[in-house]
Amino acid sequence: MSTAPAPAPASGGMPDNTAGMLAYITIIPAIIFLVMEPYNKRPFVRFHAFQCLFLGLAAFAAQVVLSIIPIIGWMLIPFVALATLVAAIWCLIKANQGQKFKLPIIGDFAEKQANA
Repeated sequence: MSTAPAPAPASGGMPDNTAGMLAYITIIPAIIFLVMEPYNKRPFVRFHAFQCLFLGLAAFAAQVVLSIIPIIGWMLIPFVALATLVAAIWCLIKANQGQKFKLPIIGDFAEKQANA
């Protein structure tokens, strides 16, 4: 986890920390940042966009699995949704501060994709 603020963009557009923060507002901005230049060339923005996508995918998979388990699984679905929301807000705050906060497991996948 890096504590140095993200550098300002060299070729226009919004600063990296702002773009990284916006990547956590649903998956739509994350996808846009991965396909739109100059953001798709910035490792900090790519990391946060991939982490958002993987967080959403993990939450979706967990909810699908829990929906198959009667009663107890159904009761756990709101907690998974709440945990996902809290994780997204925490990552959003860290990205705004210019930090590269890695979620367990998901962060490693995101880092590999961002540096690929």
